[in-house]
Amino acid sequence: MGGPASKHTIEVRPDAVIKQYRSSDHGQPEREWRALELLNEYAPGLAPTPVTADLEADPPTVVMSRLGGAAVHGPITGQLADALAEAVTRVQQAIPQRVLERVPDRAGHPIELLGMVRSWCATALPSDEDPAVADALREARSWVERPMVEELLARPGTPVFGTGDGNLANYLWDGTAIRVLDFEYSGRSDRAFELAEVVEHISVWRNDHSGMTAVLEKLELTAEEAARLTECRRLLTLYWLLRTRGDTQAAQARRMLALL
Repeated sequence: MGGPASKHTIEVRPDAVIKQYRSSDHGQPEREWRALELLNEYAPGLAPTPVTADLEADPPTVVMSRLGGAAVHGPITGQLADALAEAVTRVQQAIPQRVLERVPDRAGHPIELLGMVRSWCATALPSDEDPAVADALREARSWVERPMVEELLARPGTPVFGTGDGNLANYLWDGTAIRVLDFEYSGRSDRAFELAEVVEHISVWRNDHSGMTAVLEKLELTAEEAARLTECRRLLTLYWLLRTRGDTQAAQARRMLALL
């Protein structure tokens, strides 16, 4: 999901990117290096190529190749939607299950996030300016406390490799293909939660009021995955509703009400 403040510094060179980490509270340097090595082996070309790492340095440092392209922006339709669907699927499914089983869980589990938003919901103040925000908070409080929500999120979903951050800026588009950046919170996850992480990230809805609807339409989900995705999308939408203010929060409130 990522936070509001950057926890790393980046030096961009003509053929390489040097990333230094100011925070290692979630094992960010190790997670990033592991992801780069795994994706370089099983999905070459999808992510930066790992060059070198000094994980014991102060600050820890990872050097990777520099990719071409620019961050995705504008309507996500047509060829771009196809490329995003392909990249999201490839990053999740390229690593063989026998290897994925040995990868640590991503930072942030659905149950952890549920506990966080439950705590925030309990203290969130209703908005006097936009009735939709007050309505969304009231409905969300009711939803988030349902035992069936926790039961569903606690079940294991379809195992995949997760980037741990759905920020649209992490997807580079060169007009032909998508490449993926930023694996600080990556690890073993489940398909529905990772898809929700991507499609409900605040950056997606700020970019295009249609979000990634066209991307989701290209993905085939089992009935179980679809049911889990619905709850995970609600969870991530509520997360961003509680973290935003003003017009952005009002838009999130309308999304929350629609998903509920």
